[in-house]
Amino acid sequence: MRTKAIRTAGVAAAVLLAVTACGGRADDGGTVGQGDCRGQQTTGITDTSIKLGGIYPLSGPASAYGELPKGVRAYFDYLNAEHGGIDGRKVEYLVRDDGYQPPKTVEETRRLVEQDQVFAVFQTLGTPTSSAVWDYLNQRKVPQVFVAGGATKWGADDKHPWTIGWQPSYRTEARAFAQYVRQQRPNATVAVLYQNDDFGKDLLTSFSEAVAGSGVTVVADQSYEVTDPSVEAQVRNLAASKADVLLNFSTPKFASQALAAEARNTDWNPLHIVSQVANTISTLKPVGFANVQGVVSAAFTKDPADLQWEADPAMRGYKEKLAKYAPGADPTNQYTVVGWAAAESFHKTMAAAKCPTREGLRDSMRALNQVGVDLLLPGITLTTGADDAFPMEAVRIQRFEGDHWVLTGDVIETGK
Repeated sequence: MRTKAIRTAGVAAAVLLAVTACGGRADDGGTVGQGDCRGQQTTGITDTSIKLGGIYPLSGPASAYGELPKGVRAYFDYLNAEHGGIDGRKVEYLVRDDGYQPPKTVEETRRLVEQDQVFAVFQTLGTPTSSAVWDYLNQRKVPQVFVAGGATKWGADDKHPWTIGWQPSYRTEARAFAQYVRQQRPNATVAVLYQNDDFGKDLLTSFSEAVAGSGVTVVADQSYEVTDPSVEAQVRNLAASKADVLLNFSTPKFASQALAAEARNTDWNPLHIVSQVANTISTLKPVGFANVQGVVSAAFTKDPADLQWEADPAMRGYKEKLAKYAPGADPTNQYTVVGWAAAESFHKTMAAAKCPTREGLRDSMRALNQVGVDLLLPGITLTTGADDAFPMEAVRIQRFEGDHWVLTGDVIETGK
């Protein structure tokens, strides 16, 4: 029934947009600029403001991601206060909670688009939740900018031109893990814990493809549902395989449980690899730092807990401005960093748009040319093109040592 409702809304939206395009006026009655911009959508944007909406799991099993919009809001508040916004337009950022439940994502997205009349949806978090609304947003021709998730389809699907991801795809991440395992343990057996949705399956499939024909073999896998209370049973089953490597493709709550369960099993000591979506200190600390030494993950942003960035001007500026505009936010939380970096990415993408319209933003987000973002790791920039909707296609491997992550090796470019 939800699918039918979304489809019906999309048809109605298509009619409305056809009228808008013919009349050269926006949904809210505002006119567009001249020249090539005439007739394009200006809902949610004026000469002095731009209204954005974001949807995150502020509650529920993935509530750890609630730190991410704190970084986004802090960046926009800083931008508004000290730079007058984006090209003189102050950013109004509306955040909604979907509890990591796709039906709620649909409800909140419709609210943002139809009631609040946002210019764009900047970040929906999660693969199942973002998937629930990308048809609707593309039917309405509303930009779904920099989805907070690495599903490969955000960059590989040509039927959703109004949607684009941001972070390195799960395919990129899985290929990097595969390269690392092949180098470190060329004849390894591998066990996999994964979330039973596109997020977990994307990582598992991509890793399996990347090790095909090598000495590395996946010998066991266990899935879990986001509604499960625990993954203890799955980890016990994987331990029975005595695999050399454990791939922990989980969101924070379950990743932490798996780390703890593996640490308690003194008869099994695999190389434990954690997906980058769950590698924050807040995930590791409850397990005890002594129990997560040598755990491996991937990174694409600078780590505020890593002393090598202590004198970095971008990191110092981030910490200073975060303390001023979001005094309750934890500057060392990696999700806060990601939110700040994603907001800067939006800022630069919107500023580069040829037209201050939804169409202008859509075109700009697919025409990024080695755009630098201050908190991304050196060597990682944003680049897209007509046939390339993957802004980032590189990561670095990192290993947990002491009380922080330590980068190892060079930037790994994996392609689409």
